[in-house]
Amino acid sequence: MAGVAMFSSGAMAQKPANIILINLDDSGNGDFSCCGAIGYQTPHIDWMAANGMSMNNFYAVQPISGASRAGLMTGCYPNRIGFAYALNPGSPYGISEQEETVAELLRDKGYATAIFGKWHLGDEKKFLPLQHGFDEYYGLPYSNDMWPFHPQYKFPDLPLIKGNDIIGYNTDQTRLTTDYTNYAVDFIHRNVNKPFFLYLAHSMPHVPLAVSDKFKGKSELGLYGDVMMELDWSIGEILRTIREEGIEDNTLVILTSDNGPWANYGNHAGSSGGLREAKANTFNGGTRVPCFFYWKGKIPPASVCNNVYSNIDILPTLVEISGAKMPKLKIDGVSMLPTLTVDPTIAARKYLCFYYHKNSLEAITDGRYKLVFPHKYVSYDGQVPGNDGLPGELGEGEVKECELYDLRRDMGERVSVISQHPEVVKDLTREAEVWRDELGDDLTGRQGKARREAGKSVKAAK
Repeated sequence: MAGVAMFSSGAMAQKPANIILINLDDSGNGDFSCCGAIGYQTPHIDWMAANGMSMNNFYAVQPISGASRAGLMTGCYPNRIGFAYALNPGSPYGISEQEETVAELLRDKGYATAIFGKWHLGDEKKFLPLQHGFDEYYGLPYSNDMWPFHPQYKFPDLPLIKGNDIIGYNTDQTRLTTDYTNYAVDFIHRNVNKPFFLYLAHSMPHVPLAVSDKFKGKSELGLYGDVMMELDWSIGEILRTIREEGIEDNTLVILTSDNGPWANYGNHAGSSGGLREAKANTFNGGTRVPCFFYWKGKIPPASVCNNVYSNIDILPTLVEISGAKMPKLKIDGVSMLPTLTVDPTIAARKYLCFYYHKNSLEAITDGRYKLVFPHKYVSYDGQVPGNDGLPGELGEGEVKECELYDLRRDMGERVSVISQHPEVVKDLTREAEVWRDELGDDLTGRQGKARREAGKSVKAAK
């Protein structure tokens, strides 16, 4: 463990590391050329994988945008902090002021902080990024499809926000990836002499897909491939900037996604890489997401971690790297730093729960085995997907009895081996009971003793 000593709070106080967190929207495990994508290339993402660590057993804590991002920002299971689903425009709820985001913790340590892109933790002023640790914000308060042009639902005009102010509505989405990238590059240039935390939360490749002229028609896969090529360009711009500014050795770059692909959008959806189901589903197609860590000289090139981790583990990792203080309230994440910098076989996390809907514990894993509890779910299996921006139909699936999957041999969760491993089932069931007692479980009628309320809007509080 000697290698971790260099990241002690004392060492970080002398030279704190810069942190860049890039979060894609609805990007799946098969969306990069290093992961088997066909019809376009992602050379900059491939370079990150070849020169950093690939997290091959990494999960979004929930398979939906708002809840996943709540976990990412707070290090908590979303249901611990009152979050579920994806918030709609004008939602009466948002992130509570009692929760300390990773941005707040890092800013208290002296970091400059910024988010450019999608927020989705509440659109009332009290919920916006500047009230939760960020110095700068430019982007959309929620998903880019929540606007008047949605093919199925009537949404209000989509605001574009800078700081706390709305600066426009229904913006030309072909500009989004470029604009977010330009803001991010400028932020890096302005903060090379102090530690910074940059959260680049791209709106793409969430539908409606949009791409700038410089990438339009460039791929062999149509608009989706064009969008992925532009996102790869964006990541290349970030890597180029830290290199040119001479801060590459002292900058950690993380790339991940908020959940799996939205498969019923057909040719406008990404690829899960052959995993079962997709977004809005706790099978691996909805929760297992790409994740790469790059830090020159700190993380071994071409290294691979097969241990289970989640995006809720990013906050405690960044706290340890920066020497910041942990949140005052209980969180659920664990630091991945020893895994990243000492030995990729170190397993800091033993179990991960898969909650969904309001508070349903649908599955639990120890990294190798995944126990799935009886529940109903949205299913894409056997459904004809949509095309060219229109969604297809969704089906309903049901797990009627507990199922157990060996994720080392069956990452696609096709064959239950529950009869072969009674001790594993017993262990995972016992651990699930711990979490039902802690956070509750609607599927078994448990309330939980340690859940906190989400923030309430001014209107909801009246």
